[in-house]
Amino acid sequence: MIVQQILKLKSDDGVVTVRPDDTIASAVEVLSSRRIGAVVVSADGKQVAGMLSERDIVRELGRRGPGCLSDRVDAIMTANVISCACSDRAVEVLQTMTDGRFRHMPVMEADQMVGLISIGDVVKARLSELSMQKDALEGMIKGF
Repeated sequence: MIVQQILKLKSDDGVVTVRPDDTIASAVEVLSSRRIGAVVVSADGKQVAGMLSERDIVRELGRRGPGCLSDRVDAIMTANVISCACSDRAVEVLQTMTDGRFRHMPVMEADQMVGLISIGDVVKARLSELSMQKDALEGMIKGF
């Protein structure tokens, strides 16, 4: 399975973004209201400036306390974002996320963000793929 197929399986709510100059408090509101674990930091919704996750926020809260909530998102975001392409294989993306210990990855095509996948999306797709393979093998063994 490739990333493009995973994106097609997802609901088309679009990628949730915050601006680099938004406050951390406003990003927290977005994460909470949308019930999501990370947002893409982007000034225009297409170019990725960074990622901001719950972990980034909790780490900064633990280090500095609630005073950090008035800081800008770009002060604590992860700026070196690893992305994937629509043509990448799910198993490779899963390995990259596991090795890098992150759970969200922007999908890029020609330097433009076209989607966002989570490790949950990739695991779900992989389990579905394995289930289909199992069913096909059982059918071959049983003769139907």
